[in-house]
Amino acid sequence: MKFATKAIHEGQPPDPSTNAVIIPIYQSTTFAQEELGKHKGYSYSRVSNPTRKALEENIASLEEGSFALAFSSGLAAIHAVASILKANDHILLSENTYGGTFRLFDKIISQYGVKYNFFNPTQLEDLENKILPETKMVFTESPTNPLMIITDLKKVSDICKKHNILHVTDNTFMTPYFQKPLNLGCDIVIHSSTKYLNGHSDVIGGIVVMNDEDIFNKIRFTQYALGAIPSPFDCWLVLRSIKTLAVRMRQHNENAMIIAEFLQKYSNVKKVFYPGLIQHPQHKLAKEQMTGFGGMLSLDLGSLEKAKNFLKTLKLFTTAESLGGVESLAAHPATMTHASLPKEERERLGITDGLVRLSVGIEDVEDLIDDLKIALEQI
Repeated sequence: MKFATKAIHEGQPPDPSTNAVIIPIYQSTTFAQEELGKHKGYSYSRVSNPTRKALEENIASLEEGSFALAFSSGLAAIHAVASILKANDHILLSENTYGGTFRLFDKIISQYGVKYNFFNPTQLEDLENKILPETKMVFTESPTNPLMIITDLKKVSDICKKHNILHVTDNTFMTPYFQKPLNLGCDIVIHSSTKYLNGHSDVIGGIVVMNDEDIFNKIRFTQYALGAIPSPFDCWLVLRSIKTLAVRMRQHNENAMIIAEFLQKYSNVKKVFYPGLIQHPQHKLAKEQMTGFGGMLSLDLGSLEKAKNFLKTLKLFTTAESLGGVESLAAHPATMTHASLPKEERERLGITDGLVRLSVGIEDVEDLIDDLKIALEQI
């Protein structure tokens, strides 16, 4: 089956008890046992739930993986993956990763004795040089948030395999519709299902996908031992939304491409970050490992004052955290998504005070351009 067909059908046969076409919300916390130790595969919803299982099977299919696990947030998913590590293990994180990911490793995971360093995802010799005997994991994000830097996932995977290191990548921005990291050699794929997978800004969730059964069992143990699981209703909402993922991603991509080209020609914009632009330094790599460029882009307006005026004037682009919904959003990374990074580190990476990140929705693109044009004229 092709992608859109799998998105609608995988993990979701008609309900066997009623033949309902849409999977029910199994809201029950517990399940009857026919006799001691005998049940139908479900005992307690923290351990397993039919609605959650359907979501996990569906996402595993879309990522072309063997196993998937659903969590209560993207960061809960990352935390569960980090639980593979133990004291004195070392992890390498790609620079410019999401601020919440940095905060989790810097403030929480490091307390368990796990060490970390950053590497430049555009210079893979930097990765090779920073690998230590105790390095057990490399964590990448492609494209990066918010500067849209592309990581060569296959080359990183090859390096990791050579050193017997797990390669984990965050595929939230691209979704499995535009990028399949497991097929590029990655060991574990993470999503914040809050974003494009759900796509309607009404669910918080996370997903982990993998092929290795041993890794699956380790992370699954963390899933039910810690209990950072999504509710059955949240799982049902994400399943509902995934049915339109292919349609939505095509429109996000089309709108973002048009807007990126518009912004690039506008004199008030210092720089545009979008891998679909020929001028993007890694455009060729993006075309090789992705089938589209997504709905995320950033623009540098040159100063905090200009960024503030721009955001204040926007009407259709709502100034808000998060991304990936059908509605267009605008964020200021330096004070929102990446505020946890020290200022000097933000400036070194290029996350300037004038940087604005746009999550381009699926509205009529002409209306979005008019909104941007009015705001740009104000600065």
